[in-house]
Amino acid sequence: MAEVTLEVTRRERSGKEYAKKLRQENKIPAVVYGGHKEPVAITVERKAIVDLIQKSDHGMRSIFLLKMSGSDQQRHAMIKDTQMDPISRRMTHIDFVRVAMDEVVRLTIPVHLTGSSIGVKEGGILDWQMRELHVECLPNAIPDTIEVDISNLGAHQQVRISDLQLPEGVKVEEDPHRVIVGVTTARAEVVAEVATTEAAAAEPEVAKKGKTEAEE
Repeated sequence: MAEVTLEVTRRERSGKEYAKKLRQENKIPAVVYGGHKEPVAITVERKAIVDLIQKSDHGMRSIFLLKMSGSDQQRHAMIKDTQMDPISRRMTHIDFVRVAMDEVVRLTIPVHLTGSSIGVKEGGILDWQMRELHVECLPNAIPDTIEVDISNLGAHQQVRISDLQLPEGVKVEEDPHRVIVGVTTARAEVVAEVATTEAAAAEPEVAKKGKTEAEE
């Protein structure tokens, strides 16, 4: 994973009014924490970080090299969390977490299905149970997605975590027996079950009627 450089400014003040003023100036208040060091309040230029996220192949999961304006301080970090304005959907705050390029990081990666399932083509229903996975790896090995090829997935078949072909250096922190995706015929089974239940419910009435006629 290639890193992207982002210049940041130390934020000496805090408070809602100051944060509001920064946003009006197209700046985003942020905090850098982790790495066994004290949190540092910073400010980033909105346009700069939005452009980097949009142009980077890794988007929000990019490794940022944060360079402190007016000094030689710099540190690798990732976006841990963001706050968004509910109306404009613009970022209003960013939490960065420090990372060391030679230390494992833990994060959530989306699952991406590829191919067209044979079972679905034959009338089955795709049961996609896990849309993201918790993984650990070195920062430069973070994948964009975990790809799962479902081309050969037939009816009543499943892909479990243990079946995955993971990128080198990536480990999934989940139960290997958990099902990621499968193909079921649930609708057909439900119809059959209802028909069986209705038939079973009708049998006592027939038997009772037959007995009455015999007794007469």
